[in-house]
Amino acid sequence: MPTKWRFGSPGELNQQAVNAFNSLIHTIATQAESTWEILELFKAKFNGGASWSSSESWAVGDLHNAMSGAADNAATFIAAFWDGCEQVHREHSTIGLPDVDIINQILFEHDVPFEVRPPELLPRNPQTPIPVQTPQRSIGEQAMELIHASLDQADRLLLEQRPRPAVQEILWLLETVATAFQGLDTGTGTIEGKYFNDIIRNLRNHHRGGPLAEALGWMTKMHGFLSSPTGGGVRHGTQLATDVSPTLKEAHLYCNLTRSYINYLLAEAADAMPVPPVSSSPFGTPA
Repeated sequence: MPTKWRFGSPGELNQQAVNAFNSLIHTIATQAESTWEILELFKAKFNGGASWSSSESWAVGDLHNAMSGAADNAATFIAAFWDGCEQVHREHSTIGLPDVDIINQILFEHDVPFEVRPPELLPRNPQTPIPVQTPQRSIGEQAMELIHASLDQADRLLLEQRPRPAVQEILWLLETVATAFQGLDTGTGTIEGKYFNDIIRNLRNHHRGGPLAEALGWMTKMHGFLSSPTGGGVRHGTQLATDVSPTLKEAHLYCNLTRSYINYLLAEAADAMPVPPVSSSPFGTPA
Protein backbone atom coordinates (compact mmCIF):
# COMPACT_ATOMS: atom_id res chain seq x y z
CA MET A 1 0.00 0.00 0.00
CA PRO A 2 1.14 3.62 -0.33
CA THR A 3 3.37 4.47 2.62
CA LYS A 4 1.30 7.55 3.48
CA TRP A 5 -1.66 5.26 4.33
CA ARG A 6 0.34 3.92 7.26
CA PHE A 7 0.91 7.40 8.70
CA GLY A 8 -2.42 8.99 7.81
CA SER A 9 -5.65 7.03 7.57
CA PRO A 10 -7.33 6.97 4.14
CA GLY A 11 -10.60 6.12 5.92
CA GLU A 12 -11.96 3.95 8.69
CA LEU A 13 -13.57 0.51 8.64
CA ASN A 14 -17.19 0.39 9.79
CA GLN A 15 -18.15 -1.91 12.66
CA GLN A 16 -20.13 -4.27 10.42
CA ALA A 17 -17.00 -4.94 8.38
CA VAL A 18 -14.97 -5.43 11.58
CA ASN A 19 -17.50 -8.02 12.75
CA ALA A 20 -17.34 -9.81 9.39
CA PHE A 21 -13.54 -10.11 9.60
CA ASN A 22 -13.84 -11.20 13.23
CA SER A 23 -16.16 -14.02 12.14
CA LEU A 24 -13.64 -15.09 9.50
CA ILE A 25 -10.93 -15.33 12.16
CA HIS A 26 -13.15 -17.53 14.33
CA THR A 27 -13.86 -19.77 11.34
CA ILE A 28 -10.11 -20.08 10.79
CA ALA A 29 -9.40 -20.70 14.48
CA THR A 30 -11.91 -23.52 14.90
CA GLN A 31 -9.88 -25.63 12.45
CA ALA A 32 -6.77 -25.54 14.66
CA GLU A 33 -5.79 -27.85 17.49
CA SER A 34 -5.65 -24.74 19.68
CA THR A 35 -8.30 -22.17 18.88
CA TRP A 36 -6.76 -19.92 21.51
CA GLU A 37 -3.39 -19.87 19.73
CA ILE A 38 -4.93 -18.64 16.46
CA LEU A 39 -6.96 -15.96 18.24
CA GLU A 40 -3.77 -14.72 19.91
CA LEU A 41 -1.90 -14.78 16.59
CA PHE A 42 -4.45 -12.47 14.97
CA LYS A 43 -4.80 -10.31 18.09
CA ALA A 44 -1.07 -9.60 17.95
CA LYS A 45 -1.45 -8.35 14.38
CA PHE A 46 -4.05 -5.77 15.40
CA ASN A 47 -2.60 -4.57 18.71
CA GLY A 48 1.12 -4.68 17.98
CA GLY A 49 1.92 -7.89 19.83
CA ALA A 50 0.59 -7.39 23.36
CA SER A 51 0.77 -10.27 25.82
CA TRP A 52 -1.65 -13.22 25.75
CA SER A 53 -5.05 -12.93 27.37
CA SER A 54 -5.58 -14.74 30.67
CA SER A 55 -7.91 -17.32 29.09
CA GLU A 56 -9.38 -18.30 25.75
CA SER A 57 -12.70 -16.63 26.59
CA TRP A 58 -10.87 -13.41 27.41
CA ALA A 59 -8.94 -13.74 24.15
CA VAL A 60 -12.24 -13.66 22.23
CA GLY A 61 -13.19 -10.30 23.71
CA ASP A 62 -9.66 -8.91 23.61
CA LEU A 63 -9.34 -9.79 19.92
CA HIS A 64 -12.59 -8.00 19.09
CA ASN A 65 -11.48 -4.94 21.06
CA ALA A 66 -8.12 -4.90 19.28
CA MET A 67 -9.83 -5.11 15.89
CA SER A 68 -12.24 -2.31 16.77
CA GLY A 69 -9.34 -0.17 17.93
CA ALA A 70 -7.48 -0.77 14.66
CA ALA A 71 -10.52 0.08 12.52
CA ASP A 72 -9.75 3.80 12.38
CA ASN A 73 -7.40 2.98 9.49
CA ALA A 74 -9.05 0.57 7.07
CA ALA A 75 -5.89 0.07 5.02
CA THR A 76 -3.67 -1.05 7.92
CA PHE A 77 -6.56 -3.12 9.32
CA ILE A 78 -6.83 -5.10 6.08
CA ALA A 79 -3.04 -5.47 5.96
CA ALA A 80 -3.04 -6.81 9.55
CA PHE A 81 -5.68 -9.41 8.70
CA TRP A 82 -3.77 -10.45 5.58
CA ASP A 83 -0.51 -10.75 7.54
CA GLY A 84 -2.31 -12.96 10.06
CA CYS A 85 -3.53 -15.26 7.29
CA GLU A 86 -0.03 -15.51 5.83
CA GLN A 87 1.42 -16.47 9.21
CA VAL A 88 -1.28 -19.12 9.70
CA HIS A 89 -0.44 -20.50 6.25
CA ARG A 90 3.25 -20.71 7.15
CA GLU A 91 2.83 -22.22 10.60
CA HIS A 92 -0.40 -24.24 10.22
CA SER A 93 -0.45 -25.38 6.62
CA THR A 94 -3.46 -27.68 7.09
CA ILE A 95 -5.81 -24.87 8.10
CA GLY A 96 -8.08 -23.61 5.36
CA LEU A 97 -7.98 -19.85 4.76
CA PRO A 98 -10.36 -17.45 2.97
CA ASP A 99 -9.25 -16.63 -0.55
CA VAL A 100 -8.93 -13.12 -1.92
CA ASP A 101 -12.43 -13.21 -3.44
CA ILE A 102 -14.00 -13.77 0.00
CA ILE A 103 -12.05 -10.87 1.48
CA ASN A 104 -12.94 -8.56 -1.38
CA GLN A 105 -16.59 -9.58 -1.14
CA ILE A 106 -16.64 -8.45 2.50
CA LEU A 107 -15.02 -5.14 1.54
CA PHE A 108 -17.56 -4.64 -1.25
CA GLU A 109 -20.62 -5.60 0.80
CA HIS A 110 -19.64 -3.19 3.58
CA ASP A 111 -18.76 -0.26 1.30
CA VAL A 112 -15.05 -0.33 2.07
CA PRO A 113 -13.40 1.37 -0.95
CA PHE A 114 -10.43 -1.01 -1.25
CA GLU A 115 -9.66 -4.37 -2.77
CA VAL A 116 -6.86 -6.84 -2.30
CA ARG A 117 -4.84 -7.70 -5.39
CA PRO A 118 -1.88 -9.64 -3.98
CA PRO A 119 0.63 -8.35 -3.20
CA GLU A 120 -1.08 -4.95 -3.28
CA LEU A 121 -3.96 -3.21 -1.53
CA LEU A 122 -5.59 -0.78 -3.95
CA PRO A 123 -8.54 1.61 -4.14
CA ARG A 124 -11.51 -0.21 -5.67
CA ASN A 125 -12.07 2.52 -8.26
CA PRO A 126 -8.55 3.71 -9.00
CA GLN A 127 -8.43 6.87 -11.08
CA THR A 128 -4.95 8.25 -11.35
CA PRO A 129 -5.11 11.93 -10.44
CA ILE A 130 -3.44 14.45 -12.71
CA PRO A 131 -0.17 15.47 -11.03
CA VAL A 132 0.01 19.17 -10.20
CA GLN A 133 3.32 20.89 -10.89
CA THR A 134 4.29 23.80 -8.65
CA PRO A 135 6.79 26.11 -10.39
CA GLN A 136 9.36 27.44 -7.94
CA ARG A 137 9.53 30.75 -9.78
CA SER A 138 5.90 31.70 -9.14
CA ILE A 139 5.23 30.53 -5.59
CA GLY A 140 7.12 29.95 -2.39
CA GLU A 141 7.68 26.88 -0.28
CA GLN A 142 4.77 27.65 2.03
CA ALA A 143 2.39 27.94 -0.95
CA MET A 144 3.64 24.63 -2.33
CA GLU A 145 2.95 22.95 1.01
CA LEU A 146 -0.58 24.37 1.02
CA ILE A 147 -1.25 23.15 -2.51
CA HIS A 148 -0.03 19.61 -1.89
CA ALA A 149 -1.77 19.36 1.48
CA SER A 150 -5.06 20.33 -0.17
CA LEU A 151 -4.53 17.87 -3.04
CA ASP A 152 -3.72 15.07 -0.57
CA GLN A 153 -6.89 15.88 1.38
CA ALA A 154 -9.00 15.73 -1.80
CA ASP A 155 -7.46 12.34 -2.69
CA ARG A 156 -8.17 11.02 0.79
CA LEU A 157 -11.80 12.15 0.63
CA LEU A 158 -12.22 10.38 -2.71
CA LEU A 159 -10.78 7.19 -1.23
CA GLU A 160 -13.26 7.52 1.61
CA GLN A 161 -16.03 7.83 -1.03
CA ARG A 162 -16.97 11.34 0.11
CA PRO A 163 -17.43 13.08 -3.25
CA ARG A 164 -18.89 16.41 -2.15
CA PRO A 165 -16.16 17.41 0.36
CA ALA A 166 -13.50 16.18 -2.10
CA VAL A 167 -14.77 18.55 -4.78
CA GLN A 168 -15.18 21.35 -2.21
CA GLU A 169 -11.55 20.95 -1.19
CA ILE A 170 -10.09 21.10 -4.69
CA LEU A 171 -12.44 23.90 -5.77
CA TRP A 172 -11.22 25.93 -2.80
CA LEU A 173 -7.67 25.26 -3.99
CA LEU A 174 -8.48 26.52 -7.49
CA GLU A 175 -9.83 29.75 -5.99
CA THR A 176 -6.70 30.09 -3.86
CA VAL A 177 -4.29 29.49 -6.75
CA ALA A 178 -6.08 32.20 -8.76
CA THR A 179 -4.87 34.77 -6.23
CA ALA A 180 -1.32 34.26 -7.60
CA PHE A 181 -2.33 36.69 -10.38
CA GLN A 182 -3.21 39.56 -8.05
CA GLY A 183 -1.25 42.65 -9.01
CA LEU A 184 0.55 41.05 -11.99
CA ASP A 185 1.32 43.30 -14.96
CA THR A 186 0.09 41.56 -18.11
CA GLY A 187 1.50 44.15 -20.52
CA THR A 188 -1.96 45.53 -21.16
CA GLY A 189 -2.79 46.29 -17.53
CA THR A 190 -2.59 45.06 -13.96
CA ILE A 191 -4.74 42.21 -12.64
CA GLU A 192 -7.06 43.50 -9.95
CA GLY A 193 -9.60 41.89 -7.63
CA LYS A 194 -9.52 39.83 -4.47
CA TYR A 195 -11.84 36.94 -5.36
CA PHE A 196 -11.86 34.19 -7.96
CA ASN A 197 -14.53 35.59 -10.27
CA ASP A 198 -13.05 39.10 -10.23
CA ILE A 199 -9.50 37.88 -10.88
CA ILE A 200 -10.51 35.49 -13.68
CA ARG A 201 -12.77 38.09 -15.33
CA ASN A 202 -9.96 40.67 -15.21
CA LEU A 203 -7.45 38.16 -16.57
CA ARG A 204 -9.77 37.25 -19.46
CA ASN A 205 -10.23 40.91 -20.37
CA HIS A 206 -6.46 41.26 -20.78
CA HIS A 207 -6.14 38.13 -22.97
CA ARG A 208 -9.14 38.29 -25.29
CA GLY A 209 -9.05 36.03 -28.35
CA GLY A 210 -6.30 33.74 -27.06
CA PRO A 211 -6.24 30.21 -25.61
CA LEU A 212 -5.86 31.56 -22.08
CA ALA A 213 -9.17 33.43 -22.37
CA GLU A 214 -10.89 30.27 -23.65
CA ALA A 215 -9.47 28.14 -20.84
CA LEU A 216 -10.51 30.75 -18.29
CA GLY A 217 -14.01 30.64 -19.77
CA TRP A 218 -14.22 26.86 -19.30
CA MET A 219 -12.87 27.27 -15.79
CA THR A 220 -15.46 29.90 -14.93
CA LYS A 221 -18.30 27.80 -16.33
CA MET A 222 -17.30 24.77 -14.24
CA HIS A 223 -16.81 26.92 -11.15
CA GLY A 224 -20.22 28.53 -11.64
CA PHE A 225 -21.95 25.17 -12.12
CA LEU A 226 -20.38 23.67 -8.99
CA SER A 227 -21.19 26.83 -7.01
CA SER A 228 -24.85 26.85 -7.97
CA PRO A 229 -27.33 25.36 -5.44
CA THR A 230 -29.18 23.79 -8.39
CA GLY A 231 -26.00 22.77 -10.23
CA GLY A 232 -23.13 20.98 -8.51
CA GLY A 233 -24.21 22.22 -5.10
CA VAL A 234 -20.75 22.00 -3.54
CA ARG A 235 -19.71 25.63 -3.18
CA HIS A 236 -22.63 27.63 -1.77
CA GLY A 237 -24.79 24.80 -0.51
CA THR A 238 -27.72 23.12 -2.19
CA GLN A 239 -31.48 23.31 -2.07
CA LEU A 240 -33.00 21.04 0.56
CA ALA A 241 -35.75 19.99 -1.83
CA THR A 242 -33.27 18.73 -4.43
CA ASP A 243 -30.26 17.70 -2.29
CA VAL A 244 -27.81 17.97 -5.18
CA SER A 245 -24.59 16.04 -4.63
CA PRO A 246 -22.01 14.70 -7.11
CA THR A 247 -21.56 10.98 -7.49
CA LEU A 248 -18.12 9.48 -6.94
CA LYS A 249 -17.42 9.23 -10.68
CA GLU A 250 -18.53 12.85 -11.16
CA ALA A 251 -16.28 13.90 -8.29
CA HIS A 252 -13.31 12.23 -10.00
CA LEU A 253 -14.17 14.16 -13.18
CA TYR A 254 -14.44 17.51 -11.37
CA CYS A 255 -11.26 16.91 -9.38
CA ASN A 256 -9.20 15.95 -12.43
CA LEU A 257 -10.56 18.89 -14.44
CA THR A 258 -9.72 21.22 -11.59
CA ARG A 259 -6.23 19.75 -11.28
CA SER A 260 -5.62 20.48 -14.96
CA TYR A 261 -6.85 24.06 -14.49
CA ILE A 262 -4.59 24.49 -11.47
CA ASN A 263 -1.63 23.25 -13.51
CA TYR A 264 -2.46 25.74 -16.25
CA LEU A 265 -2.87 28.68 -13.87
CA LEU A 266 0.41 27.89 -12.10
CA ALA A 267 2.26 27.66 -15.45
CA GLU A 268 0.76 30.98 -16.62
CA ALA A 269 1.63 32.63 -13.31
CA ALA A 270 5.21 31.37 -13.59
CA ASP A 271 5.54 32.78 -17.11
CA ALA A 272 4.14 36.12 -15.96
CA MET A 273 6.60 36.46 -13.09
CA PRO A 274 9.88 38.27 -13.79
CA VAL A 275 12.88 35.97 -14.06
CA PRO A 276 15.49 36.68 -11.37
CA PRO A 277 18.77 37.99 -12.85
CA VAL A 278 21.69 35.59 -13.07
CA SER A 279 24.75 36.78 -11.20
CA SER A 280 27.83 37.05 -13.38
CA SER A 281 31.54 36.92 -12.80
CA PRO A 282 33.68 40.00 -13.53
CA PHE A 283 34.73 38.32 -16.80
CA GLY A 284 31.21 38.24 -18.26
CA THR A 285 30.48 34.52 -17.81
CA PRO A 286 27.92 33.12 -15.35
CA ALA A 287 29.33 32.74 -11.86
